[in-house]
Parts: sequence; C-alpha cells; structure tokens
Amino acid sequence: MWPLALMTVIAVYIFIERFLVIRKASKVEEHFLNNIRDSIYSGRIEAAVEYCRRSHTPTARLVEKGIKRLGKPLKEIEDSIEIVGKFEVYKLEKNMPILSIIAGIAPMFGFVGTILGVIRIFHDISLAGDVSITSVSSGLYVKMVSSAAGLLIGMFAFVCFHWLNIMINRQVQKMEQDTMEFIDMLQEPVK
Repeated sequence: MWPLALMTVIAVYIFIERFLVIRKASKVEEHFLNNIRDSIYSGRIEAAVEYCRRSHTPTARLVEKGIKRLGKPLKEIEDSIEIVGKFEVYKLEKNMPILSIIAGIAPMFGFVGTILGVIRIFHDISLAGDVSITSVSSGLYVKMVSSAAGLLIGMFAFVCFHWLNIMINRQVQKMEQDTMEFIDMLQEPVK
C-alpha cells in the first residue's frame, strides 16, 4: 500500500501543477494580435517585442520569435516559430509521462497486493492447520483493499492524464491558429 500511496501523492501533485500551468498558458489577452499588428504597422518593433515579453504565454513567445525575425524570408520566420512552438509544447507536456506510467502501473501494484493477500491466506491456513474464516479473512482483506486501491489510483491517473492532454491539445490548436494569423498579418499590405 505504501507504493500506491506514494503514486497517489505524485499523481495529484502532477495533475494540479500541470492543470495550473496549462490554464495559465491558455490565458491570452483578447486583443493581443491586434496590438501586435498595430505596433508592427506603426514601426514600433521593440514595443511589440516588449509587449510579447510581458504577456508570459506560449503564443506570445511564438510571436516574439517571429517579430525578432522580421526582415528575413517568410519561410525562415515560420521555421523559427515552429521550433519555439515545439519547445512550448514540451513545456506543457512536462511530467505527463509520469502520470501515464502511474495510470498503467498502479493496478499492477494492486494485483501484487492481491497475490500477497493470497500468499497470506495460505500461510495462515498452514499455521492454523485448517481452513476457517479467521485464517482466510485477513488475507482476503489485504487482497481486496490493495486491488481496489490500485484500480482506483490507476483510473484517477488515467482520467487526469487524458484530461490534461485534452487541455494541451486545445492550447496547441490555439497557438497554431494565432501563429497562422500572425504569419498572415505579415503578408498583409500595410494599411
């Protein structure tokens, strides 16, 4: 049960930490790209870069990289934004594999507890010399509790992993949409 308790603490910690990080990353100012557009079109490139730095979001870091590459071929700008985007996704996915491992291994630890419970049943029977409810009950208790705990922890980690993945996928789609809008903005004629 100690390994299962440790897995529970780790799963809860990773879920809460990742949830807060992803939620913070998804908060983008409503008029972020409009403000960037206005700054670039008015020639205030440094103001646009500074605005991106103050935003502290993945989208802002992608746009900042694009702004810093202004004047270079569009393909080079797109490539540099794509590279930064990959690093931003890696940051969002940090520790997610651990949550996935817990989802898979917690039920196995529960089944190990089941096996230990059965071993305990046979050990108690061998000591008592007969099969009675007293000699079987403590082993059955260990068996059932460890199986249930392992399954519940595994299900919790599984749900948390997939919920966070859904949040990450939404954020990645938003980042892609915003960067495409930024690239399109660079191709628009100045009004």
